[in-house]
Amino acid sequence: QVQLVESGGGLVQAGGSLRLSCQTSGVTFSRYAMAWFRQAPGKEREFVAAFSQRTGSTPYADSVKGRFIISRDNKKNTVILQMNNLKPEDTAVYYCAASATVIMSQLRSPLGYNSWGQGTQVTVSS
Repeated sequence: QVQLVESGGGLVQAGGSLRLSCQTSGVTFSRYAMAWFRQAPGKEREFVAAFSQRTGSTPYADSVKGRFIISRDNKKNTVILQMNNLKPEDTAVYYCAASATVIMSQLRSPLGYNSWGQGTQVTVSS
């Protein structure tokens, strides 16, 4: 059974940084694509960043490009989202997602992932 547990969220002032972690279990981690999505109140869940297990590519949403960095530690079965220069519009619940079968065209879509964490709240004050 795949389990994803996020941590590292919190309250930070604009311009600050946070580091989110997603600990996985029940997976052969190196075979899984991992991604971060976020959902703000009243809005749809949106793509933030992903790490393709097939190509090693790391696509980012335009809104976070240059500020956020996704990485993975295959020994610790963990995926990290380093968030720098945070803005109030980054406020959302952040979710970790995993899939062993997502195709490249769906790497940025929630539909491509079948395992999700419970989410961690990130709040950025102005």
